[in-house]
Amino acid sequence: MRYLCSIIWEVIIINFQELKQKDKAVFDSFFKADYYENSHFTFTNLFMWRKPYHMEWCVEDGILFLKSKWETDEFILQPFGPQGKMQLAIKKLVDYFSAIGKPLIFYGLEKRMADELEKFPDAKFNIIEDRDNFDYVYSSEDLIYLRGRKFHSKKNHLNNFRKNYPNAQYIPITDEVITLCKLTVNGWYKTRSQDMPDDPFIAAERDAIIEVLNNFADLALKGGAVINDGRIIAFTFGEQLNTDTAVIHVEKADPDINGAYTFINQAFVLNEWQNMKFINREEDMGIDGLRKAKESYRPVKMIKKYNAEIK
Repeated sequence: MRYLCSIIWEVIIINFQELKQKDKAVFDSFFKADYYENSHFTFTNLFMWRKPYHMEWCVEDGILFLKSKWETDEFILQPFGPQGKMQLAIKKLVDYFSAIGKPLIFYGLEKRMADELEKFPDAKFNIIEDRDNFDYVYSSEDLIYLRGRKFHSKKNHLNNFRKNYPNAQYIPITDEVITLCKLTVNGWYKTRSQDMPDDPFIAAERDAIIEVLNNFADLALKGGAVINDGRIIAFTFGEQLNTDTAVIHVEKADPDINGAYTFINQAFVLNEWQNMKFINREEDMGIDGLRKAKESYRPVKMIKKYNAEIK
């Protein structure tokens, strides 16, 4: 295989390359070869955040390696490939980081990979749960039908939204709708940046969403929006994560319109993901309000993630 990268272990050099849109087929081949539940393990997620996180990759010996950096912190995502090659992958990473004199740090590991680090014979790792980045996974039927007392308030929000905005409609994302979504995104983030001018994440998130909207067809995503009187008041997009789960990458709504989030949440799953058993709505990042909102939809399971650093 030729992936424009090589690992020369005689001098311990890993030649990572920048992640580009044309690399999607390579990533998809690894992600679809196994059952991964971590919402980050899609090409879209890596592609949309590749610039602020300086995402780089390499394939060697049938293993996909991913390296990233946020500001000055450099770290490795878990390697991908046959389970039987994971000990080899760890060995290569240990040797490489030892040679360059930097700490080997893993972020966002699934449980299986954390277990591989535990049993690695040549080094010891400090492994910790990263609760702020656990994924929330819901029953698609729960999100569609909102049955029972536990969803009573959600159903009231939905009914009140329909009553207050009778002209609001769910529409699938098309090229024309993408243009409207980009106008809406720019307006929302302009307001947010004025409220929080020192937060670097705001601009990064805005750019990541625009990046996806600009490459929507090539990324093979599904998306939906809510239009009311000619204006987009909410939109969302996602994709199939594994055999029975869809992942929602982004969901945005006008914060001044009560019930808009509830409406787009229910409508998107109803119209696009009825064939999926589960819906992964990603993590809460330790934000109290976001955690309460995600917990209020009663997840049926949480996908644990782990960080690890070599001792």
